[in-house]
Amino acid sequence: MRDKTFLAIGECMIEFSKKSDGNWRQGFAGDTFNCAWHFRAEADAALWTTSYFTRLGEDAFSSQMMRFIAGQGIATNWITRDSHRQPGLYLIDTRDGERFFTYWRERSAARHLANDEAHLCAAASSAALIFFSGITLAILTPDRRTALLDALARARRNGVQIAFDPNIREHLWESRETMRESVMKAAEASDIILPSFEDEQRIFGDQNPEACIRRYLGTGAGEVTVKNGGDIIHAASQDKTCVVADLRKVTPLDTTGAGDAFNGVYLAARSAGRDLEAAIRQAHEAASSVVLHPGALKPDQGPAV
Repeated sequence: MRDKTFLAIGECMIEFSKKSDGNWRQGFAGDTFNCAWHFRAEADAALWTTSYFTRLGEDAFSSQMMRFIAGQGIATNWITRDSHRQPGLYLIDTRDGERFFTYWRERSAARHLANDEAHLCAAASSAALIFFSGITLAILTPDRRTALLDALARARRNGVQIAFDPNIREHLWESRETMRESVMKAAEASDIILPSFEDEQRIFGDQNPEACIRRYLGTGAGEVTVKNGGDIIHAASQDKTCVVADLRKVTPLDTTGAGDAFNGVYLAARSAGRDLEAAIRQAHEAASSVVLHPGALKPDQGPAV
């Protein structure tokens, strides 16, 4: 019988990815949803329920997205609806495996996901493990960011484990200063932090992954694993360090969703009791597989429900 819930909080969007023949493939994706999708695929379904927390519209695409999420074996009971807004949308174009995005998300219903604080706190208290990202924070107004972080900090004090990927997307923020402050406040509310070194080096000036780890452990986090674009991965808990260097390298077709796949599989592996190195290797293999396909999710990998 399932007795634990993994809850991802954020924005799922309508995704259009360009295929090799020049046509577009429509799907649904978003960093926190992608993480939930991979967690659900990897975690023991007898023990874990995977759930998603967001806000959608009442339009046809929102209803289609709700059906898609449920069809992937992810619970939708914490998703609210908004009669005045719709889902965001983005296009992915790729050149030599690197991704280029065009977004339409200003009217996204997910920007109001933290409006109902009682609903938010109830969802947070129902979970054993919560995942959110810097994008989750960036799409909210400042007072709603505070409401979300307060709810997560309260849940953490009550024994819920909180995982956070800073997933820095500077164009979503009002300013670099606000972004830095918000990311570090989020880290203070988190147990597990999953940054990407290239972003952290650019925004925080970390000289190496070890410096990134020290900065985040200094907030009180218990565990930091620094993703590194398929290169050497550094990780540490409060009492252990880990360096994994001999990771398989692939030539990517589309890097969209690689970090999200890593996050979801890593959290599933850690929740199953695997040590840092084993979780990193398992997560890296998942990320390496995702980048060989267009879009954020592998089209041929359906749910195991």
